Amino acid sequence: MKRSSSSPRVRLAACGVIALLAACNTKKPDTETASVGAAAPTSTAKIWLTTSSDEARTLYTKGRALAEQLKAHDARQLFEQAAAKDPSFALAHYNLALTSATAKDFLQQLNQAVALADKASEGERLMILALQAGNNADPTKALAYTEELVAKYPQDERAHFLLAGAYLGQQEYDKAIDELKQSIAINPGFSPAYNTLGYAYRPLENYAEAEKAFKKYIDLVPDDPNPYDSYAELLMKTGRFDESIAQYRKALSIDPHFSNSFVAIASNLMYQGKHDQAIAEVQKLFDGARDDGDRRLARFTQALIYVDAGKTAKAMEAMQQEYAVGAKIADTASMSADHVAMGNIQLDAWKPDEAQKHFTHALDLVTASSQSADVKQDAKLANHYDRGRVALAKKDLATAKSEAAEYLKGAEARHNSFRIRQAHELAGTIALQEKQFDQAISELGQATQQDPYVIYSTALAYEGKGDKAKAKELAWKAASANILPTLHYVFIRTDAKRIG
Repeated sequence: MKRSSSSPRVRLAACGVIALLAACNTKKPDTETASVGAAAPTSTAKIWLTTSSDEARTLYTKGRALAEQLKAHDARQLFEQAAAKDPSFALAHYNLALTSATAKDFLQQLNQAVALADKASEGERLMILALQAGNNADPTKALAYTEELVAKYPQDERAHFLLAGAYLGQQEYDKAIDELKQSIAINPGFSPAYNTLGYAYRPLENYAEAEKAFKKYIDLVPDDPNPYDSYAELLMKTGRFDESIAQYRKALSIDPHFSNSFVAIASNLMYQGKHDQAIAEVQKLFDGARDDGDRRLARFTQALIYVDAGKTAKAMEAMQQEYAVGAKIADTASMSADHVAMGNIQLDAWKPDEAQKHFTHALDLVTASSQSADVKQDAKLANHYDRGRVALAKKDLATAKSEAAEYLKGAEARHNSFRIRQAHELAGTIALQEKQFDQAISELGQATQQDPYVIYSTALAYEGKGDKAKAKELAWKAASANILPTLHYVFIRTDAKRIG
């Protein structure tokens, strides 16, 4: 598993769990621990850890060890204890944000870390600012902070690891691989780097190197669940479903609460056409949930499976149940994300008016919230994408084009590469509906090439041009992506199979 989940439990942080693993090295407490107010050394190979409490440091390092194997629930308890021992421990709050079960808690802990950042070391401050920038939908600034981190701490394996994560977010896979190799060169026993290296090779379709990295990861930490989970995901990707399930079961035998493995077993079953078994598998996660994050993840995954089975009403029911989890604690960020997901499901079901209602609710929740001005501005920008797709579903091409143009303009102004790629996706689907197939191919070629929806849309463009061979090739690639499912994937998987 590369990240905490594929659900919308916390969709705000661009850096994700990878940022968590960049926590500073504390192998030398005499040089890496400072009392509050003490100055960090002018030159240090590792990122300075600022805490006034030896107990807090010990709890933190134990939590870090768990977090590095993505045991977020267990790690969070130790980070909470560390923060209690030293309330000014900025990095404890930073990690509490990244191991949060809900978006609401994520934002609270991130704000606390930001408030304490000026009391922390320069390395910690850069980490916190990078996470804040990612949350504020400014990946360019987040990347700049992370590059500065590596420039100042070139001998810290976790700094290189964090930069690799930032490059992965930008889809600069070769750069990510280079950073991970530097991390490994500094510390050959740093197991998370091998895990992420496997994921970096995957989008390049270098499955042999990905498998080698995952197997090295298993060798280094054979008693942790995540190495088997990550290797299982590669097996699923390559269509080896039964072998994949066996590896996921092995992960669960080590940690029965390792939530992603439940989701992934269900995904394998879904790809085998066993939707009822898949739903039952995810129900196990819900029944044994230890926090709201697991509950939301279970319901969202069930919604995905229902969409794949063509059961829109059941999918919406599962989403409403997920929404209720967030509404119970007034988690407006999660509630907004749920409305976006429900709008997407209704749009896929050719109910554009119902979809628009959900998209409007999503924006209203963010606008009325206490989130930052940057987050609110990004939500308003994203609404152009949603409104453009609604207009396209209504065959209102003039409005669709206008919204797409506004979306691209805003994305470029914010230097947000994710939204720029998404704007090209929207422009490509508009051109496809207009039967401007060459234009569609050009626009879609600038969208996310790892998204099965984009690949399938490109297949339709080639089919429109009369190139049936290319259409079949791309449709099959989309249909057999075999990733941890997303809404974009389940929307097109069945149709793509028919062409491919």
